[in-house]
Amino acid sequence: MTNPTIGNGKCAVIGHGSWATAIVKILSERGAEIHWYVRNGEVLESLRTRGRNCKYLRDVKFDVSRLVLTDDINAAVRQADTVVLAVPSAFLKEFLRPLATPLHDKFVISAIKGIIPDEYQTVTDYMSQRYGIPDDRIGIITGPSHAEEVGREGLSYLTAVCSDEQRAREFGAMFATDYIRLSYSTDIIGVEYAAIMKNIYAIAVGFAVGLGYGDNFLAVLISNCAMEMNFFLNSRFPAERNTRRSAYLGDLLVTCYSTYSRNRRLGLLIGHGCSVKSALNEMTMIAEGYFAADCIRHVMTSNTADTPIAGMVYDVLYGGASVREKMNELTSKLI
Repeated sequence: MTNPTIGNGKCAVIGHGSWATAIVKILSERGAEIHWYVRNGEVLESLRTRGRNCKYLRDVKFDVSRLVLTDDINAAVRQADTVVLAVPSAFLKEFLRPLATPLHDKFVISAIKGIIPDEYQTVTDYMSQRYGIPDDRIGIITGPSHAEEVGREGLSYLTAVCSDEQRAREFGAMFATDYIRLSYSTDIIGVEYAAIMKNIYAIAVGFAVGLGYGDNFLAVLISNCAMEMNFFLNSRFPAERNTRRSAYLGDLLVTCYSTYSRNRRLGLLIGHGCSVKSALNEMTMIAEGYFAADCIRHVMTSNTADTPIAGMVYDVLYGGASVREKMNELTSKLI
C-alpha cells in the first residue's frame, strides 16, 4: 500500500458551510487542486456563476477556474490524495452515505470540532473504524479560528495534529499563509476532546450572559471551565500535554467569548428565556455543544461530580432543568 501524497497533491473538501468555505479559500491560495463537494444546489450554482458562496462568507470571491465543483462526492474523493472533512459532526454520516470510493489509501483531515451523536465517537475514531483508515493517515486541523475572521484574512493560529508528527507537518504546510500560523501536535485524542468540551463550556457561558451575570463572574466561570477540561483530559486520556496551548485553552477562550460562537449563542438564547427546543430552532447553524453535552455525560457516567459545569449544561439541555436554578447551584462549586 503506497503512502498518499500530502501537501502537493489533489485535495477534496467535503462541506459547503462557513468553515469549509474558509478552508477552500486557504487551500486555493496555496495552489492546491481542489475538488469541492457541494451538496447544496443553490450554493453550487452560486459558486459556479458568481464565484461566491451565497449562504456563508459571501464576501469571499473564488477563482472558479482553479476549483473543480461537484455535487458527486465519489467524483471529488476519487481524484483526491487528501480529503478534508468540514461538515457539522451531526451530519457527517449523512454526507458520507453516498460514498463508495475507498478512503484507506487517502490522507483524511478532520476540520470538525464535534462528536458523532448516535455513536458517542470522535470523528477520527469513527472514520478509522468505519472506513478502515490507519491512525497515521488521519489528521486534525484545529485551533481558535472562527471562519468569519479567516475569510477576512485576520491573523489566526491553527494546529495540525497527527499521530505521526512528520505527517502533521506535511499536511499543516497546506494551510500556511500570511495570515495563518501553524503549530503541530501528536495528541489526537486530547485535542479532539478539548474541541468537544469547549463547545459545552461556551453554552454555559451563554447561559451566564443571558441570565445577566457580569464579566467578573464570566472570568471565574471560564477559568473553571479550563480546569475542568484539563481534569477530564488527564483523567480519561492521560498523556504528556500542555492544555494552556492554543489548541486547548485558546480554542476554549475564543468559543466562550466571541460573538461568532454558535454554542455561546445557543446558551444565550436559553439564558434569555427560550426553551431548549425553540433555541435550537432559532439557530441558523449547528451548535456542536448540544450533542457534545450528551456525549460527555455518556463518557463520564459515574464520575459526573468531577465535571460539574458540563453536567450542569447536560441537565439544562436534556434534563429539563431550570437554567437559572442550575447556574445558581453551580456558583457554589466554582473557585
